Amino acid sequence: MRTSRILAAALAVALAGPLAAQQADNPMQPSESWDALRPDIAGDAELLDGAGVFSLDAPYRAHDAALVPVHVVQEGGARIVKLTLVVDENPAPVVAEFRFGPAIGRLDLETRVRVNEYSNIRALAETEDGRVYMTGRFVKASGGCAAPAMKDSVAAGNALGQMRLRAFAPEAPGERGLAQVMLRHPNYSGLQRNQVTQLYIPARFVDMLEVRQGEETLFTMTGGISLSEDPTFRFAYTDNGAPFITIRATDTDGEVFQEAFPSPAFNG
Repeated sequence: MRTSRILAAALAVALAGPLAAQQADNPMQPSESWDALRPDIAGDAELLDGAGVFSLDAPYRAHDAALVPVHVVQEGGARIVKLTLVVDENPAPVVAEFRFGPAIGRLDLETRVRVNEYSNIRALAETEDGRVYMTGRFVKASGGCAAPAMKDSVAAGNALGQMRLRAFAPEAPGERGLAQVMLRHPNYSGLQRNQVTQLYIPARFVDMLEVRQGEETLFTMTGGISLSEDPTFRFAYTDNGAPFITIRATDTDGEVFQEAFPSPAFNG
């Protein structure tokens, strides 16, 4: 029996090997595109290794290139005040720039991006002491910026600007809670075709988002075409006790979308 258990364990390890390799870390790869982009995105800032300060998690092989999840978590160091997400090989590489208020504290942010071809997804984080750190992942995905929208133009227009907020109160006063902002918007990239006419759909995307609790700004986002359709943002924050969380967004056609939601402590 002991020999059988040893053989079974050895077989399990052998079978797990290929799976473990598939799930192994997917570090960034050398990128000529980034070498060309770097001066415009980072200027002459020294980019420090983000290891130990923050991490970026993204799948090695994306299930859907138009909806690639990206999760940024701060592990240490001074508070992150600015975050820039970049997809090296996208037609518009800068996905979004975020700026964070004090209530965000140690950053924990998740969103979804488009990936047009095999590419590094990288994050540049500026801390309140002025240092800039970088980390990222290499993701195998293609066609995300030109993928057809999930809804036709009529359905997308009918839902345009609808917002939802899912927020969960912290377990105790002063602890951090979680919230998720969802905005209905096709975020047309300008590279997608109308499936009936086969003509390109003009670019129209969310270019600004602001989330506040009371008078305090939790974060702002300046976005581009590399954000996914129906942008969503999940984040941790410290509730300041104000009764409402307000979301305000604009798009490149000049539309303004705004709604106030009861803070979780006031929402039962």
